[in-house]
Amino acid sequence: MTTVETGAPTTVAADAAIPADRPPRRELGVANVFSHGFLLLWAAMTILPLAWMLLSSLKSNGEIIADPWGLPEALRFDNWGRAWTNAHIGRFFFNSLVVVTGSLTLTMLLGATAAYVFARYEFRGRQVVYYLFVGGMMFPVFLALVPLFFVVRSVGLLGTWPGLILVYTAYSLPFTVFFLTAFFRTLPTSIAEAAMIDGCGHFRLFFRVMLPMARPGLISVGIFNFLSHWNQFLLPQVLIPGDGQDRMLAQGLSSLAVSQGYAGDYAQLFAGLTIAVLPVLVVYVAFQRQVQAGLTAGQLK
Repeated sequence: MTTVETGAPTTVAADAAIPADRPPRRELGVANVFSHGFLLLWAAMTILPLAWMLLSSLKSNGEIIADPWGLPEALRFDNWGRAWTNAHIGRFFFNSLVVVTGSLTLTMLLGATAAYVFARYEFRGRQVVYYLFVGGMMFPVFLALVPLFFVVRSVGLLGTWPGLILVYTAYSLPFTVFFLTAFFRTLPTSIAEAAMIDGCGHFRLFFRVMLPMARPGLISVGIFNFLSHWNQFLLPQVLIPGDGQDRMLAQGLSSLAVSQGYAGDYAQLFAGLTIAVLPVLVVYVAFQRQVQAGLTAGQLK
C-alpha cells in the first residue's frame, strides 16, 4: 500500500492582500500632516486679519497707535455709530444692498433660464450660443470700461442704479450660465418626463420641478455672484461718478480711507470696514453647507 504525503498547508502572506500601488502608512501620515498644516496656516492668514480689524474697530485712536496688536481696554461701539452716520456708511450700505439685490435677482433668473435651455433642449445653433456665453468669462472687464461708459451714457443710464444693475447682470451671466448648465445636466430626466406625461407644460416644469431640484447649485452660484457684486469697486467707480450720496459701499469706503487717513480717525475707518465685511461673512456662514453641496453635486451624475 502506497501512502501519499500531503505537504504542509501553505500560508498567504499578510502583505499579499495589500494592493501594490497603495502608499505606505508613513507616506500617508506625512501627507496628512502637510495638508493639515497648510490648512491651519491658511485659516490663520484668513482669520487673523479679520480679528485684528474687528478689535481695532472697538478701540480708540490712541489705543490703535500705541498698541495696535493689543486688546481694547473698553468696547467702543460708538465708532460704528460714527462710521454709520458721519461717514455715511449707512447710506452707502443701503445703496449697495438695493443694487446687489436687483442685479442678483436678475442674474439668477436669466442665468437659470438660459442654462436650463442649453442643458435640456436641442436646437440649431445651441452650441454656438452657449460658447458665446462661456466666452464672456475670458473677456476682462478692464477692456470694456471705456466703451461701456459711452454705451451706458448714450442710453441715459449713467450715474443711475438701473444702469449699474444691468451691467452687473451682464458681467455675471457667463459664469452663471456655465455653472448652472453643467448642474442641470446632472439632474435626472425621468422626473421631467414623468411631469410632462402628467400634463406639466414647459414653463411649469421649469419653475415647479426643475428649479427646486437645482437649489444647491443656485445657492452656490448665487453666493459667488453676491460676493462679486458686493465687493465690486471698478464698475461703480466708472458708472457712478462724482461724490454724491448715490455711490456704492466700496466707493464710500475708498473715500473714507482717504479722508480718515489724513484726519487720523483710524477707529472710524476700521468700523466702516467691519460693517462692510459683516454681510459677506454672515451670508457665507449661513449657506456654507449649501455651497459645498452644490459644488459636489454638480460634478456627479
